[in-house]
Amino acid sequence: MVTRFLVVLTDVRPLTPAGRNERVAPERRRQVVGATNREAADRIAGAFMALGMVRAGRQRVKVLAVGRRKPDQTD
Repeated sequence: MVTRFLVVLTDVRPLTPAGRNERVAPERRRQVVGATNREAADRIAGAFMALGMVRAGRQRVKVLAVGRRKPDQTD
């Protein structure tokens, strides 16, 4: 399987009585970076986690696996 990853830096929204629903109202994206493997995505996420706004809890870092597919097979 070939998997690509996105590293997303978002603003944290306040928790409401209804909770947080990313499908209905996603958090505002500040930065999106693509990576071709998990190790690269983790390194980028680590750099984002060192930011002051993330450390203060105002922003959040997410690593998302996208684009999963089987590699081309030649028979």
